[in-house]
Amino acid sequence: MVDQEQDGMLPIANVGRIMKQILPPRAKISKEAKQTMQECATEFLSFVTGEASDKCHKENRKTVNGDDICWALSALGFDNYAQATIRYLHKYREAERDKAAANNNQNTADIKSYGGLQVPQQNQTSNLEFRVLGKGDNSLVTKP
Repeated sequence: MVDQEQDGMLPIANVGRIMKQILPPRAKISKEAKQTMQECATEFLSFVTGEASDKCHKENRKTVNGDDICWALSALGFDNYAQATIRYLHKYREAERDKAAANNNQNTADIKSYGGLQVPQQNQTSNLEFRVLGKGDNSLVTKP
């Protein structure tokens, strides 16, 4: 019966890990405290996600996105959380854009065009490093 109750909740190990981050290093957290926090956090997330899901349903959309969660936080009166989440979402999207651009630039640089045929270009430089024992002693000498 306990397993069925736990199915829809956040993993208790993750909840405990997050709780430990804010407490002093030697602080102990009881199992009951972790379970209580697990229930509260799960209920809060379900409440916010439900509000965002209702908005999406009214707009005939099937996917809840980060903007919907931010809207729900604000609509439910959690403006401080909404503003922090908006800032995080903006930084996350910016980092993803930068990563995609870097991957695109890398892929473009690795392809060389021969007429209409594009062939991946092999890296000409190698970062191999050999370590060789010197004669007469056992010290390591680095040879690039």
